[in-house]
Amino acid sequence: MEPFSLDSPGFMNLLSSQTSQPIDVGSIGVGSSTVPKPVERKKWTTQKDIVLISVWLNTSKDPIVSNQQKLGSFWNRIAEYFNSSPQLSGYAPREWSQCKQRWGRVNEQVCKFVGSYEAALKEQASGQNENDVMKSVHDIFFNDYQLKFTLEHAWRELRFDQKWRSNSVSRDGPKEKRKEAAVTEPELEEVRPLGIKASKAAKRKKHGNEAALDQIESILAKKTIISNRKILDRLLGKNTDTLSDQERTLKNKLISEML
Repeated sequence: MEPFSLDSPGFMNLLSSQTSQPIDVGSIGVGSSTVPKPVERKKWTTQKDIVLISVWLNTSKDPIVSNQQKLGSFWNRIAEYFNSSPQLSGYAPREWSQCKQRWGRVNEQVCKFVGSYEAALKEQASGQNENDVMKSVHDIFFNDYQLKFTLEHAWRELRFDQKWRSNSVSRDGPKEKRKEAAVTEPELEEVRPLGIKASKAAKRKKHGNEAALDQIESILAKKTIISNRKILDRLLGKNTDTLSDQERTLKNKLISEML
């Protein structure tokens, strides 16, 4: 029997028959720099929340557009103003759907926190200050919803608006009012009251003048809002690179006034 040789034709045929097609290691992507990375989620910072809240409040209260636009148009406008804010210069822009989703969460959480704030004011003991009340509010919120409230900055922006205003009054409030009344009382005693006829005539004259003045101021304010809104919309519709320095300054000024 001939000795076995690695170079023999039989061995080479056997080896080729047992070998599968060559594997392209590069196609697997091992060590390749083209492996897709997970998309980093954009976080909403305190500053972004405050700008979003300010834009929403101004846009929703605008008498010109608040009741005359569809939902998509409303949020498109909010996204435009949000992304054009000088306070967010350098940040990646947000889509209108992202603004809408974030506002929904902020609104929901703040509304719940208002309820906790109401409960804390009703339980406020004598001698407790605002810091004690706020600690109690957070405790009530956590006990009710099993999570910490992390949007206090948003609540502080919205707390004095009619929708989120608390109906209860802190114990510190009446004390301040009583002090103010005590200070102004001597001044009221020094004023000699008018007669009945003179008082009625003065009231009619005052009310008539004030009503006319208020009406004029209201008309002028609406005209100014309409004019500024048209100018801002026209500037937002232009390419930023084609704007002159004067136009950029005007655009930033109008956005700042709206915020």
